[in-house]
Amino acid sequence: MQHKPVLYQEIIHALQPRTGGRYVDGTVGAGGHARGILEACAPDGQLLGLDVDPQALALSRETLAPYEGRFHLAQASHITLSEQLASLKWDAIDGIVLDLGASSMQFDNAERGFSFMQNGPLDMRFGINATMSADEIINTFDERELADIIFKYGEDRDSRKIARAIVQARPLHTTGELVAVIEKASPRRGDKTHPATQTFQALRIAVNDELAAVEKTLPQAVAALNTGGRCAVISFHSLEDRIVKEYFREQSKDLINPPYERIYEVERKAVVELVNKKPILPTEEETKDNPRARSAKLRVVEKL
Repeated sequence: MQHKPVLYQEIIHALQPRTGGRYVDGTVGAGGHARGILEACAPDGQLLGLDVDPQALALSRETLAPYEGRFHLAQASHITLSEQLASLKWDAIDGIVLDLGASSMQFDNAERGFSFMQNGPLDMRFGINATMSADEIINTFDERELADIIFKYGEDRDSRKIARAIVQARPLHTTGELVAVIEKASPRRGDKTHPATQTFQALRIAVNDELAAVEKTLPQAVAALNTGGRCAVISFHSLEDRIVKEYFREQSKDLINPPYERIYEVERKAVVELVNKKPILPTEEETKDNPRARSAKLRVVEKL
């Protein structure tokens, strides 16, 4: 099954790739967005694609084969953006896209342990950076730590109930075993979302330290942009979207002290302009075609 990049047209429209430009896909995945960017900045635009997942890089290498000589791929996290640009001797870029969270191909592979719909090992690591798997968290963290993770990253009102049930049922080594425990502890009859959705999201975020990664990457992305360059970020849950929204909003304000008052330690003019005040959402057609797109939100800024 071919991986469909979420908000594909919207990303190309947002970045406005141009001939000779330099672009970054910080979460290159199977290469869908990257291909569109390379197509739009032909004949000589360049792209750097980053991903921690070796399987994703192998796929994107195939997808981008027709553009040989115009792209560079690295198995690295987007938190190393400045380092990666320095190694290419790129002093600035014209656009960057970040498509956060797990990709559909990671969910589709039962062996990776991301999906509660298929049985597999409790892994959930994106790639080289994760220090522990979901299995280790589930089987070694105490009840309170588990409840905190499920509540903080999954925003699940039944976090304590679920954590208690997990601890009582340990050891748990497969996604199927974990799902059975959650369904029993928090049946949520009549709910549209599966009772395991939020716990699985929480574990994935904790395993890959996803929120900290976003916080570390955004300042590097904005700093790397040329004037007029754009940063486009797709997020899939409220925690990530909040980080992106607040950072973009803060960077779009002038921090200038009024006469005889010192509110800001360091004064500066606005660094970026919000291209869209409200997030761009997928069309009804796209969500029908690709249910994963349902919760996607795109925010875009332009460097001043």
